[in-house]
Amino acid sequence: METIQFVVDIFLHIDEHLNVIITNYGVWTYALLFMIIFMETGFVVTPFLPGDSLLFAAGTFAALGSLNVGFLFVLLFIAAVLGDTVNYWIGHYVGTSVFEKNYRFLKKEHLERTQAFYEKHGGKTIVLARFVPIVRTFAPFVAGVGTMSYGSFIFYNVFGGFIWTALFVFLGYFFGNIPFVRHNFEIVIVAIVLMSIIPMAVEYVRERSRKRQQHAEQTVL
Repeated sequence: METIQFVVDIFLHIDEHLNVIITNYGVWTYALLFMIIFMETGFVVTPFLPGDSLLFAAGTFAALGSLNVGFLFVLLFIAAVLGDTVNYWIGHYVGTSVFEKNYRFLKKEHLERTQAFYEKHGGKTIVLARFVPIVRTFAPFVAGVGTMSYGSFIFYNVFGGFIWTALFVFLGYFFGNIPFVRHNFEIVIVAIVLMSIIPMAVEYVRERSRKRQQHAEQTVL
């Protein structure tokens, strides 16, 4: 329960946490941001780390002059690409057997959800998943387990990582310090998280509807 409260606190008050980190650690803030984005995309055990909201908040502080926006974007873009790459090779060498064991932080339902997403969208999943929490963390793992060649994967990885990082960093940079956004930062962060979840929610509802329809047809037959 305390872990959940901690994660929620990070999401809702990420501006305050980042402000304290920048004040106390200065240039080392870049290293911390790199590690968070790398871990959020690189390890299936850390899908709870902030992604979209952290990029937006970092862009906001870059607009204030606390961070260099050009260096920030390049650094976090590299972190996102490296994270997915590591995740791909973990999936390639480990496979799905690890999910058969009762590990606390490995949720099989997350894997199954991502596999369904992957079956529907194919290689584009690596790009689309960037904007869907949890699926973003599991998509490269599933790609590594499956038949996607690394050559195809790296193309989608770089393309998706570039769009995702650029979109949220520069949204924060250009719009994060508008008075309304600055005074309602927590609401904006929640909105970003919710908008990221919408595609996954829509896909879930569609899948449920499809299964109900199949069940009804089988019942009639």
